[in-house]
Amino acid sequence: MSSDLAGVWEVALSDGVHRIEFEHGTTTGKRVIYVDGKEVVRRDWMFKLVGKETFSVGQTDTKATINIDAVSGFAYEYTLEINGKSLKQYMENRSKVTSTWLLNLDGIDCRVVLEKDTMDVWCNGEKIETAGEFVDDGTETHFTLGDHNCCVKAVSSGKKRDGIIHTLLVDGTEIAECTE
Repeated sequence: MSSDLAGVWEVALSDGVHRIEFEHGTTTGKRVIYVDGKEVVRRDWMFKLVGKETFSVGQTDTKATINIDAVSGFAYEYTLEINGKSLKQYMENRSKVTSTWLLNLDGIDCRVVLEKDTMDVWCNGEKIETAGEFVDDGTETHFTLGDHNCCVKAVSSGKKRDGIIHTLLVDGTEIAECTE
């Protein structure tokens, strides 16, 4: 990394938390974007110092854009958009469409993410094979992590505003959901 580091963002996606770093050389016109330490965009000798750089993040190729705007003189503001939304808007919306649990199984930290719209389950960046079934009070999505039987139960809250409540059970024990 050079001294041109202009912005760093942490973005939580279903396949993990990704670190985005942006270098902006205002004297050289250089723009470099790193995702998880790997260079994904490099532009040298750009005469236009403001603009946008679009790239993809993660296994699902989520669209990300860094906006470069002049504030005053040689001061610049850098904002990150994910799927066309500001990072803040994206994360607020994401909390509505996913559930995330952090747990430790057999000494390994696991980040389990449920995508509520597709009922896809991810663990530490890998999409997990699941089996869904209807039960009396809702649905259950079964999968295994190592030697552990896991299940995401989806039941109605009984309140239209709260919608469906998703609960992760590992070997029959409920795991508390985390907020990212």
